[in-house]
Amino acid sequence: MDKIKVIQWGVGNMGSGMVKMILDKEGIEVVGAIDRKENEGKDLGEHIGLGRKLGITISADPEKVLSETKADVVLLAIDSFVKGVEKQIKLICSHKMNCITIAEEMAYPFMAEPELSKEIDEIAKANGVTVLGTGVNPGFVLDTLIITLSAVCRSVKKIRAARINDLSPFGKTVMREQGVGLTVEEFKKGIEDGSVYGHVGFEESIPMIADALGIEIDEVKQTKEPIISNTHRETKDVVVEPGMVCGCNHCGYGLKNGEVVIALEHPQQIHPEIENIETGDYIWIEGDPNISLCIKPEIPGGIGTIATAVNMIPHVLNAKPGLVTMKDLPLPHAIMNDFRMHLNK
Repeated sequence: MDKIKVIQWGVGNMGSGMVKMILDKEGIEVVGAIDRKENEGKDLGEHIGLGRKLGITISADPEKVLSETKADVVLLAIDSFVKGVEKQIKLICSHKMNCITIAEEMAYPFMAEPELSKEIDEIAKANGVTVLGTGVNPGFVLDTLIITLSAVCRSVKKIRAARINDLSPFGKTVMREQGVGLTVEEFKKGIEDGSVYGHVGFEESIPMIADALGIEIDEVKQTKEPIISNTHRETKDVVVEPGMVCGCNHCGYGLKNGEVVIALEHPQQIHPEIENIETGDYIWIEGDPNISLCIKPEIPGGIGTIATAVNMIPHVLNAKPGLVTMKDLPLPHAIMNDFRMHLNK
């Protein structure tokens, strides 16, 4: 049986990591790469820092790559929002290729973009392919993991979870969304005009949990506050001086009749250790029985996003056509043997 063939669309921090992970796995290979015009013509191996060529040339022409390259799945890592990836997903589907995207809104896009979700589902089904949005969060920690943990409960009354994590591994897109490197005034203005979003995912994770467990909610509320640094902090993409914004404390609440039944807290910042902030993932389920889970330090955001996307490839290839979510698929897991061993056919 031929190896599972993958096209990587977007070779920034996350996309590069996906390529490197695939190179270390059996039964799967990267056969094409798409990225911005500035990287066109570069060898993929040299671009992602392997120190050697892979013989795959990065192209800025998606239509050409998708038309001329035989692939089973495209990993799409270019944007966080449905509107930022819907045209690309439709193009991928039209070439009868499956798609896994790490666009956060795509993890459960039905609330944010119901019409576009319907369109994506229809074109995927028409072409016999599957589309999945996933990542470390949304996609796993504050939704899939909570849903799975609830399996040992006879009943669930309320859910609270928190992810206190390090933003440092992420690139320019995430830094911009979180307002990292801005002044407090610029951050507040960005919240008002939409240029600063914070964590993309509460409108995805909360209804995903509620729908999976059958918990009724009638409203989702959010709060967004800047995290201000007292020290110099720096990543390869952003510099933060004392008094500037180093992250965003973004919380989401699912309410029923004004009462919070699902609360998700997500304070994110670059290099939290500089100011002695301990990272971690926490889940508390009030039910029968009560459940409390603590993971310290937090599941690394960069590695977690990369691994979840790649490890879900066989599940997506096995899935029925259409737009699916993590709650629709079998349990996610690491793959330590040949990827082809996890295919139904």
